[in-house]
Formats: sequence, structure tokens, C-alpha cells
Amino acid sequence: MSAAISIHRDENRLREEIVEVGRSLFDRGLTAGSSGNISVRLDDGWLLTPTNACLGRLDPARLAKLDWNGRVVSGDAPSKEAFLHRAMYEERQGAGAIVHLHSTHSAAVSCMCGLDHADCLPPLTAYYVMKIGRLPLIPYHRPGDPALGDAIRGLAGRHSAVLLANHGPVVSGRSLEAALYATEELEETAKLFLLLRNIPTRPLDAAQIEELKSTFGLDL
Repeated sequence: MSAAISIHRDENRLREEIVEVGRSLFDRGLTAGSSGNISVRLDDGWLLTPTNACLGRLDPARLAKLDWNGRVVSGDAPSKEAFLHRAMYEERQGAGAIVHLHSTHSAAVSCMCGLDHADCLPPLTAYYVMKIGRLPLIPYHRPGDPALGDAIRGLAGRHSAVLLANHGPVVSGRSLEAALYATEELEETAKLFLLLRNIPTRPLDAAQIEELKSTFGLDL
């Protein structure tokens, strides 16, 4: 089998994976309408869900393919937040995929006053620490504002996920599966955080977090 055929098959597989993940997110109520977008890194660029597309009804052949200069190679017009994904990929060479949602509980947290901008959510569970670590807040930018890309570049090198104020999370992972699982863990932690408001809680302490970092080789 030639290398070109192998690459083509890999791209087709990733297109199908994006469609499957998008449908799962939509069916479970983690995205609504045409909100949210998903991307995956390729050897010769990256795939991104189209603008105004419902994640529950994606067509693998119509996914936008872009090069690393942001030019569209094929497919439908990409999400207007393409620059957001590109900024994350440029800062995180190990990122293989990115999921950006307006999921209810994470978006709700992004609208709250008094958040720690360096770390929006407390380490309520070990799984949150292992998959997200620290979650910085990026100040509000209007949708499609290119300045948001610069804001992400300032943080993405040190964080695999960020929370956009009054908007929602952007989560990267080594694979689409890893990005999906991390996004789900973030949403569940945001839900716990909201459920526990005004209730005394016991987040993981520094020693417990250090144990997780040492045991699982986390870079937090």
C-alpha cells in the first residue's frame, strides 16, 4: 500500500470520527443548534466542522480542510472560529484534536462573577485534575474576534484547555477521543461546581494533586 493511499484512508477515518463524535455530543445535549465546532490535525493540514453546521448532522465529505496558513483546501466554508483552533494547534504541537462547545454548565460558569482567572474551577475530583489540570479564563471577546486567537496563544502553551468568558470551553487532546473525554470531564466538573455552590466542599489539596502529578506524569 502506498503512503498516499494510507494517508487518504486515515483522513477518511478521521472524517467519520468527527461525524460520530458530533452526533454523540448533539444527541446528549452537550451542544445545541449550530453551536460548537470540532477539529482534527492531519499530516498536511487540519479538518474543521463547517460554519453554521449542526454537530448532530455533519457530512464527512463536507468538512472543511485547511492548510497551516488558514487557507481552505476543500469542503464547505469553515467555522468562523477557525483561528481559535489554529492558535491552539500552533502553541500545542502535541494536540491532535480540539473540541469547542457552548455546553450548558461550562458556559454557565463562564458567565459568573468572581472567578479566579488563573484557574476557574476547583480540583473537585482526581479525574478533573488528570484530564484538565488548571483552567484559565480568557476575557470576553465577541464571536469571531481575531484578538481571541492572540489571547489563546498567551495561554495554550501551558494549558490544554481554556474557558472563554460568556462563551464556553476550548479543549485540546492528543486525539479526538482524548479531547472528547476531557471536554466531558470539564462539563461534569462545572455541573458539580454549580450544584455545590454555598455548600462547604473539600477540593483536592496540594499534596493530593502532587501525588497525581507524580503517579501519572501530569504536566500541570
